[in-house]
Amino acid sequence: MSGFNLTELLKQEEGKTLEFKRDLSSPDKVLQAIVAFANTSGGVLAIGIENQTKRVRTITNPLKEEERLASLVADCIEPRLIPSIEIVAWRSAQVLVVEIHPSQNRPHYIKKLGLEKGVFVRIGSTNRKADALLIADMRRFARNETYDESPLPHLDSEALDFRVASELFARRKAIGTAALETLRALVRHERRLVPSVGGLLLFGKAPEREFPDAWVQCGRFAGTDKSTITDSMECHGILPRLVESAYAFVQKHTTQPLVIGGGLKRTEPPGIPLRAVRELLVNAITHADYSQQGAPTRVTLFDDRIEIENPGVLLSGLTVDDIKQGISKLRNRVIGRVFKELGYIEQWGSGIQRVIADCRQAGLPEPVFEELAFRFRVTVSLTPVAQPALDAVTTAIRNALAASDAAGGLSTQQLAGQAGITARAMRARLARLINTGLVVVVGKNARDPRRKYFWKSGQSPTACQPPTPS
Repeated sequence: MSGFNLTELLKQEEGKTLEFKRDLSSPDKVLQAIVAFANTSGGVLAIGIENQTKRVRTITNPLKEEERLASLVADCIEPRLIPSIEIVAWRSAQVLVVEIHPSQNRPHYIKKLGLEKGVFVRIGSTNRKADALLIADMRRFARNETYDESPLPHLDSEALDFRVASELFARRKAIGTAALETLRALVRHERRLVPSVGGLLLFGKAPEREFPDAWVQCGRFAGTDKSTITDSMECHGILPRLVESAYAFVQKHTTQPLVIGGGLKRTEPPGIPLRAVRELLVNAITHADYSQQGAPTRVTLFDDRIEIENPGVLLSGLTVDDIKQGISKLRNRVIGRVFKELGYIEQWGSGIQRVIADCRQAGLPEPVFEELAFRFRVTVSLTPVAQPALDAVTTAIRNALAASDAAGGLSTQQLAGQAGITARAMRARLARLINTGLVVVVGKNARDPRRKYFWKSGQSPTACQPPTPS
């Protein structure tokens, strides 16, 4: 029996982990998709389905085509890749379904194109040719290394500003050469201590000499497009200062009205969930790909939304759904470690969940997370969603969670006490509210002792109402 449910696949749209192909008439495109899935987050390739209409077209002689595809993969892809290929029946049709897992041997490439031109990655629903920087990043990933741990052998320890480092850590620990070496801001290279990439970005005297795009561009635009700019700022310096400067720019526009046309028109900006914005700024700067060149991290404010965009897509093996569920991988270990020490990062993997919870608490939709070319963008909508009518118990839960916002959510026991029902009944109610989108939970898993619940407004509550007795 097949492990694939074709009916469920047909309900989905093409994306980072799913692609449809009409047939095997263009084997190069099929091979590119397989390589891209293996190099990124894995995925499913369904052959015999039109990608626009999702019309199922039966594969003629499926056993022969299955054998042909297996031979193509074996003969045309390096390093060796063995995907799972199944013939799946659907009504009177038969489809080839190929499952590709994210590979530990990446980068895979198409032999005839070679390593330089034959590596593909999955960006959204497209297969993109990887450049030399991205290929180097895959190789580091395979060696369990990160770019920001790389030494800068042409510099010495004097490239770091020890005074600035001491000021940043003033309330936490004494910072000297040994501490910076422990943090991997200084690394040994041929018996010398030299700055790492992360060390220079975090504590360097002049980080932009080596990384000219390691800054943040901020802009405030009138309306909903970029036709009229009303304020802008360039944030330069070490990474902690970039966070603070960019956050100050956003914060200014939560309290300062927007003046258009010399005061002829004045509009108050909508409420902005500042804690969520700060979390997203930290996330963008922590996970940016500083090996890329050409554009800085950008923070753009419009009347109806905020966009935060950084160079670098999600790491191999991660999808947008993964990060929303609290699954995280560090692109930059040195930067992540220092930001954790400085208190910018509270708990690994929970930042995006807190962002979603904060937006919902503010009555805003869930942020939109997107991979665009080789950049990553988060869009926070500032258009409030309608508040639905609720039953008595759900209203009690909502009020309790709303009152707990500053304290950071409530546990099952706390909610049960406030709503006047048993913990068991509360768990059942919360499960329904989560499934219907009214409540969001933040925690690693169901056994996490720090697991907390937050109100998630904007969805219809009808599906979570208790059943009417017959």
